[in-house]
Amino acid sequence: MNFESDSELLNYSFPSLRVLELSSLSLTEFPKSFGEIFPSLVYVDLSNNKLSGRVPNWLPDMFLLQSLNLSHNMFTSIDQFSKHYCLRSLDLGFNSLRGEISLSICNAIVLQILNLSHNKLTGMIPQCLANLPILQVLDIEMNKPYGSVPNTFSSMTFSTLNLNGNQLEGPLPKSLSNCTKLEVLNLGNNKIEDTFPHWLQTLSHLKVLVLRANKFHGPITNLKINRNPFPNLIIFDISCNDFSGPIPKFYAENFEAMKNVIPVQFQYMKKMATIATYTRTYEFFYDSVTVTTKGIDITYTKIPTIFVSIDLSVNKFEGDIPNVIGELHALIGLNLSHTRLIGPIPQSFGNLINIESMDLSSNMLTGRIPTELTNLNYLAVLNVSQNHLEGEIPKGEQFDIFSNDSYVGNYGLCGLPLSKTCNKISPSSDEHEQKFGFGWQPVAIGYGCGMVFGVGFGCFVLLIGKPRWLVSMVGGKPNSRRTRRMRPHERINQNQLLHM
Repeated sequence: MNFESDSELLNYSFPSLRVLELSSLSLTEFPKSFGEIFPSLVYVDLSNNKLSGRVPNWLPDMFLLQSLNLSHNMFTSIDQFSKHYCLRSLDLGFNSLRGEISLSICNAIVLQILNLSHNKLTGMIPQCLANLPILQVLDIEMNKPYGSVPNTFSSMTFSTLNLNGNQLEGPLPKSLSNCTKLEVLNLGNNKIEDTFPHWLQTLSHLKVLVLRANKFHGPITNLKINRNPFPNLIIFDISCNDFSGPIPKFYAENFEAMKNVIPVQFQYMKKMATIATYTRTYEFFYDSVTVTTKGIDITYTKIPTIFVSIDLSVNKFEGDIPNVIGELHALIGLNLSHTRLIGPIPQSFGNLINIESMDLSSNMLTGRIPTELTNLNYLAVLNVSQNHLEGEIPKGEQFDIFSNDSYVGNYGLCGLPLSKTCNKISPSSDEHEQKFGFGWQPVAIGYGCGMVFGVGFGCFVLLIGKPRWLVSMVGGKPNSRRTRRMRPHERINQNQLLHM
């Protein structure tokens, strides 16, 4: 679908039109005289069309324009910006923009929301973007910029910084701690190499911290920089790094927002830029994040405010699982898989009343699966495979829906759904012992004493040679005696007795 030709449109003029929404109309191009026809536009939404080529410089430089949404199109480049004192929101996400990020974007000095995500941009991230005076949102997710994160963040208005899925290297700049209003920090899937940034715990408004799939390393020790670290954090993802040592119990004890299950109206995390029009007061930006839950990677294009998740998987954490994690009652997703954890599964996990996904696989956990886990009514995915667990698998409630895959690799486990049955003591033997008043122990003692007596008595019999028939049966020889000679009359008498 095309606009009418320039010559036809020049016959029309809309000098008072301030809002133009032409989203999702399959538009393929718009006329060069656009700015002359709509000179007073404040809000323009041309998203989700088929517009391609260069973004003309006169479009973002329309004098009164405050919000421009060109997302989900096929633009490949953008012309230089001139000095712009009105543009507050620029959304170029989900296009095909190539080349380096233009420094001229920083000419929009009152910019509050800048979305360049899901393009093919390369080069360094301009330092000036981190210094825009009132910028709230900088989203460059899923591009190809390289180099380091900008060194200096001076703006205290930053609320969202999303640099996920790029090729950034080097350590994190501590100047990020100047962004005291930061709520979302997503640095996942880069090549950032550093120890855990403890200084981020001073950011009391931080709700989402994603450091997954980088080169962070070392133990997460308790530096106690802040007595109340991360009080509002609801998503904590440091998976696929090289962290070591024990799980940071100190942080888990202070995740206050994860402890309280507060019934609130369902909402999404969003940011607002003030747009002065007759019909629209704000332009919304919705935060997004990709997490691993229920065994798969899920991208939330809008983050629900009730979604609470911890992912520490694929690291080198050691030691026991802290019991305090069981106090984080608002948790929906917990992933502690592929680490080096030992010890039992805490019984306190039975208090995670909102949990939907729990992955404890590929560790060295021992002991039984706590029966308290059967109280978790929302648990849809449980994975405790490849551990050293033993005993009977709990029955009932959600445990009746889990398959063999949840338990494979635990050779001490038995019971359904596994084919290995559990060996139990027959109740009849217990009843027999109770009936006669004694068990196998007295019988064993009596048997032993009897053997000692029997062996001793047998030796005595062999020694004295009596009775002779018993001695001869066991191969013994009777004692030899001197045979006296019989007298003649005794022989006669004996012969008579024989012939009688």
